[in-house]
Amino acid sequence: MKGKKKILIVDDDEGICKTLGLILEDEGFLIDVANSGKEALKKSEKSNYNVVLLDIRLPDIEGTKLLKAFPQSTPKMIKIMMTGFPQIGNAVEALNLGADAYFMKPVHPDDVIKTIREKLEAQTKEEELTEEKLMTFLETRTKELLDNLH
Repeated sequence: MKGKKKILIVDDDEGICKTLGLILEDEGFLIDVANSGKEALKKSEKSNYNVVLLDIRLPDIEGTKLLKAFPQSTPKMIKIMMTGFPQIGNAVEALNLGADAYFMKPVHPDDVIKTIREKLEAQTKEEELTEEKLMTFLETRTKELLDNLH
């Protein structure tokens, strides 16, 4: 994984934000925090995040609604949902709307870190494959064009 990865923690519980933030910073990630959906969207418009840790229950909007509201970014932002109100419907809805993972609170930091690293690794491999395919296409196309000139 090239460079430090940026994580946005979105939760109205400042204790969770602070604790998770410190743990993830210790793991080498750059951390930003938003305490509402509106604040999270503003921050995501100004900065690209590799990962967002998103609480389902926020004071101004349901976290599941936020999943689709985040701007499209490259690479695609990894979205991990967290909830203190576990309901099977929430989990299914979140995953159907594009969440990459789902955790019940209290989250276990080791599980969150492991999931973040796995998702980032998969994202990096996907990027490398895409770059490789593009290079192969360009090489092939260039060769075809040169061959047609002769």
